[in-house]
Amino acid sequence: MIQFDESKQSRKYDQLREKEEEDALQNLSQKYGIPYVDLTTTPINTDALILLAESTARTAEVAVFNRLNKEIDVAMHSPEGEAAREVVMDLEARGFSVNTYLASKKSLTFAWDRFKDIQFASESKKGMLDVSSEDINTFIKDVHTVEDVRRFIEETVHLKKAFRTSRIVEVLLASALATRSSDIHIEPEEKQVRLRMRLDGILTDVSFFDHETYRLLLSRLKLLSGLKLNIQSEAQDGRFSIKIDPSDIEIRTSILPGQYGESVVMRVLNPDSISVSIEKLGMRDDLRAVLEHEITKPNGMILTTGPTGSGKTTTLYAFLKRVHSPEVKIITIEDPVEYHLPGIVQTQVDAEKNYTFESGLRAAVRQDPDIIMVGEIRDNETAEIAIHAALTGHLVFSTLHTNSAAGAFTRLIDIGINSRILGSAINVALAQRLVRTLCPACKKEIPIPDERRALVERILSDVGDPTKIAGIQREKVFEAGPGCAECGGDGYKGRIGLFEAIVMNETIERIVEESPSEREIRKAAREQGFLSLSQDAILRVLEGTTTFEEIERVVDLSV
Repeated sequence: MIQFDESKQSRKYDQLREKEEEDALQNLSQKYGIPYVDLTTTPINTDALILLAESTARTAEVAVFNRLNKEIDVAMHSPEGEAAREVVMDLEARGFSVNTYLASKKSLTFAWDRFKDIQFASESKKGMLDVSSEDINTFIKDVHTVEDVRRFIEETVHLKKAFRTSRIVEVLLASALATRSSDIHIEPEEKQVRLRMRLDGILTDVSFFDHETYRLLLSRLKLLSGLKLNIQSEAQDGRFSIKIDPSDIEIRTSILPGQYGESVVMRVLNPDSISVSIEKLGMRDDLRAVLEHEITKPNGMILTTGPTGSGKTTTLYAFLKRVHSPEVKIITIEDPVEYHLPGIVQTQVDAEKNYTFESGLRAAVRQDPDIIMVGEIRDNETAEIAIHAALTGHLVFSTLHTNSAAGAFTRLIDIGINSRILGSAINVALAQRLVRTLCPACKKEIPIPDERRALVERILSDVGDPTKIAGIQREKVFEAGPGCAECGGDGYKGRIGLFEAIVMNETIERIVEESPSEREIRKAAREQGFLSLSQDAILRVLEGTTTFEEIERVVDLSV
């Protein structure tokens, strides 16, 4: 009986197809005058290979396989492909002389598999842009205002195509770091492309440039972020890192299709921007003293609330830094890990691997932690596990998207948490906002406008502990000055937090058990004597720290 071995025949067919591809490439090599290379039999220089991130090499179907000083050999499957051309242009912009070769898919795959043998493979998966500390320091020295950034951008746009693509990425990222911007926005319009940066929480127009530069920049950013170049009609999210010794700064890239092209937002996760001590958050002394006591308790939950960009994560990191010691086991589940703390187990959610806040929290409680930080409570499952952990001997830090401290309780009830256990689980609910602070060098003193006096009196008349506002002057305020060298011409310099808190006690526990409204919880908490967000905001204006216009931007003063 004759048996037909399908797997053996399949291997033979594969071998034939591979040989046909190799033969076809050798013919094309002679036709177009581009040398052919077989990487399975050619030595691969790993120092050359890592000139490109693995994700970039695979996306563009290229591999750098040899290097001698500044001369490199690059194998590619299709020299006419847009991604491959972008890679060559980028390498040339970095000062390399590039020799191109034709290679088959099998040959390139053999080279890509060598990334596994390289120590830096984990960094290469998401892309790594090397920007030297010297370059960054040069920008920080030269960039002081938005006008400086605009000048650098406009100078770069006029460079030759091959150089400006890579250079403009460096200028954008270095400028964001120099000005401490949290986001970079690239928005194509009908006739030009708008560049904006978020400085101290405010989006600011920086420059405009042409669509050709935008297309080159978009391709470069997609390659760096591990995104698909041939998709323009779908949203994509990716990431890459800027390596600045001794740390890496992660860039989160979001791309959204629009009428005139794809809109790009890059979120700059700079560890330095959130490495703030608890004393520098902006809390008033009485509130800070209470919180410093609460975060030393062995169990319970401390919640920080507020909209996106209100500084919640910075506050949680400040708490973690204060309670961290060799005797304490701390585990965090974050999205993403923004600041690396030595001695703490930090994990990052990954939707592709089904590692969510819920699954991460389930795993964390089995690791015998003393303290757990959950980046955000988004659903009933995560809330249930976090509450259970707080009730069973763990101290839990987390955040919620609500508008007030009182809203933390109603939000948990809304997502299905039994109101009767909240009193035992929650220690403190904290709400916060960030406001820009006036430049001390150029701010101007003015009398309180008549239309503002009634607002000040109404809000301060409801302070639970009048001694906290005793002696506060109510005759003058400050407004932003014309700008100076100290503030880069903006009139504002830096930001400070506004806070309100509700500490769990018998009164609050009894009210919460009845599934009340936010207004009822706020009223019950008034006797604790802490300032509300609006009261804290008004005092900051009267103290000359910020302006009425600034607090109205982030706080509802009608509450």
